[in-house]
Amino acid sequence: MDHKLDALQPALEAALAGKIVSLVRSRGELTLTVKLADYLEVCRTLQSNEALSFEQLIDLCGLDYSGYKDGASPLAEGPRFAVVSHLLSVRHNWRVRLRVFAADDGLPVVPSVTPIWNAANWFEREAFDLYGIVFDGHEDLRRILTDYGFIGHPFRKDFPISGHVEMRYDPEQKRVIYQPVTIEPREITPRIVREENYGGLH
Repeated sequence: MDHKLDALQPALEAALAGKIVSLVRSRGELTLTVKLADYLEVCRTLQSNEALSFEQLIDLCGLDYSGYKDGASPLAEGPRFAVVSHLLSVRHNWRVRLRVFAADDGLPVVPSVTPIWNAANWFEREAFDLYGIVFDGHEDLRRILTDYGFIGHPFRKDFPISGHVEMRYDPEQKRVIYQPVTIEPREITPRIVREENYGGLH
């Protein structure tokens, strides 16, 4: 696979001159990071440039870098939310990971790439649902995994494990209702059972 990366890396550098924030080669893969302002243009180049020909978007997901590795990584100091796409070139039989960071942590917005790769449609809806990342230009951006009355975005690192609301059937109203979570958070410390003769050992 390394010979593929030996050809892909200079091809990316030539086609995207001046638009690469970082291009990291690690564990047999290339991760390309670009600025938000260049994101759509870079995506079009990756898809249409014959030297690259990334015809297929395999995956797209959101990431929350808050508290990344307990502050040990430089990524923990930058923007909180990122969108990562995995692209495949069938023609050249190579892959690249593309990453872009949203500028505003309070309202993360990234352009939609559905006009370039229509496979991004449901992936972008999932990232919106789970991380609250808004994809500007998406024609039908709505939740895809959580329920209609769901509050918040469950993959954000500050989302409570128990959630905000719970659902139950109310026999008096004869319907399903939502109510604030009644579970009290608690910490359970496991007890260590020590038996002198456990397993026949003395």
